[in-house]
Amino acid sequence: MTSADLLNELSLHRQLVASQQERIESLKQEVEQLRQHNEVLRLKVDAMARKLFGRSSEKLDPAQLQMVFEALQNGMPEDGPPKKPEASVDALCGSEADEAAKGQTARKKRSLEQILAGLPVIEIIIEPEEVKADPQAWTCMGAEVTRLIDYTPGKFSCQKINRRKYVRKEARHLPPVIAPLPSLQERCIATPRLLAHTLTQRFELHLPYYRIEQTYGRAGVPLTRQTLSNWGGMCADACGLVIQAMQREVFADGYVQIDETPVKYQDPERKGTCGTGYLWAVHNPVRKLSLFEWRTGRGTACLESLVPADFTGLIQCDGYQAYESFIRSARRQGQIRLAGCLAHARRKFFEAQAEGGDARWVLEQTQQLYRIEAKLREARAGPMEVRAVRQEHSAPILEGIHHKLQSLQQSRKHLPRSLTGAAISYTLNQWDKLSVYLRDGRVCIDNNLIENAIRPSAIGKKNWLFMGDAKSGDRAAMFYTLIGNCHREGINAEAYLTDLFTRLPTETNQTVHRLTPKAWAAEQRSLHQAQAKNCVASL
Repeated sequence: MTSADLLNELSLHRQLVASQQERIESLKQEVEQLRQHNEVLRLKVDAMARKLFGRSSEKLDPAQLQMVFEALQNGMPEDGPPKKPEASVDALCGSEADEAAKGQTARKKRSLEQILAGLPVIEIIIEPEEVKADPQAWTCMGAEVTRLIDYTPGKFSCQKINRRKYVRKEARHLPPVIAPLPSLQERCIATPRLLAHTLTQRFELHLPYYRIEQTYGRAGVPLTRQTLSNWGGMCADACGLVIQAMQREVFADGYVQIDETPVKYQDPERKGTCGTGYLWAVHNPVRKLSLFEWRTGRGTACLESLVPADFTGLIQCDGYQAYESFIRSARRQGQIRLAGCLAHARRKFFEAQAEGGDARWVLEQTQQLYRIEAKLREARAGPMEVRAVRQEHSAPILEGIHHKLQSLQQSRKHLPRSLTGAAISYTLNQWDKLSVYLRDGRVCIDNNLIENAIRPSAIGKKNWLFMGDAKSGDRAAMFYTLIGNCHREGINAEAYLTDLFTRLPTETNQTVHRLTPKAWAAEQRSLHQAQAKNCVASL
């Protein structure tokens, strides 16, 4: 073999080695991409598992976070990322922290005297058998007193109404006069008290009609679920003017929060399957008033029918694209601005915290923003003071978060499809809306108030599973509106509905606004104050 042949063979070998090296490098890159993709999928599965099986509240402990940051500064340990931090109430968002604090206060054990205070007392005397046999031979030296809490199930009764007829003695030829029947409908066999009890069972305790039917049947009154449903429809028709008065009040201040939740309903056009409708909720944080509306969709057309044509101001919402399309329509152009919800952005970083320190840093900064809001609520600050404090303290923190997220996105440190990358993209896309609350002291930092208003309907969906038809959604929205605002005003929903159904037949279009839960609560407070003054004066 000549030297030329050796050189050619050596060259071929070098080319083969170079080709194999390129192939090896290509395979390494492919393996790395697959590893990263697998890691993203694993973290997403972990996030879904936490949603399904973990605690419902999003909690982080500041002390644990500080330990994580110190570990990151000193170098990540070889055994992997830090363990999941334990829970702390300090990390709860806005109204969530308030609810947690209230829950802790409510869980304090009350004494038996506090529980029994105000309950009627039925005294039962039990004599020993020996004393019963010869009472004269015994002298009572005292008694052992045991107090128990008793309950008597509700009992049905028949209300017999005698409406006497009268004729004038001088004009017996004229038709007789008779007092009108005080009921919502001439042929309804239920009193306002029974109607109110049925509807609170259905929409406050979230019992399906068949369970209410069984409960009434065990009490000796076999009422069918069709009858109970018809009562609900009758009461909903009667409450229409009250709901209209509340709708005008909800949109009166130019600032509302809007959100929606899906609800299944039976659609006659879809045999064997249920359609998906949406329970839309509108909340006025200024007046602390909520309104529910039912729609069979969640597009821009639903918002057009939900928001009055003359409404101008702010709508606080999540990042759903329909809101952007709604405010940019020809009819709404320039009339409405959108405010974002920091809780939605925070939730995405909470789900991504296992990916590293960047998500946890954002959570720690967000906690500082919520602590500022908690102090403002505690001080009962007005809108002007709230705006000033936010500009001084919250704005620098929010600007720091903005710069951090922009630098992370530009550096491509996190894959766009990773949980952290998705959280960064969502937050930056919503940034102008998230910053609105800094410039308006009325605007809340998040949409948690409206989410809290929607939350009871989720309990109902687990019980009755779906609406009977699309029209049932309108009825449900009405009673969720009335009962939800009763809770917000701190009044008994069943007592309110009883009085509402009693007074509705005598009210007019001009006076029906006095029957909204807020107006009724104010009326009851005035009556109680007047009664207290009369009692003091009589003493």
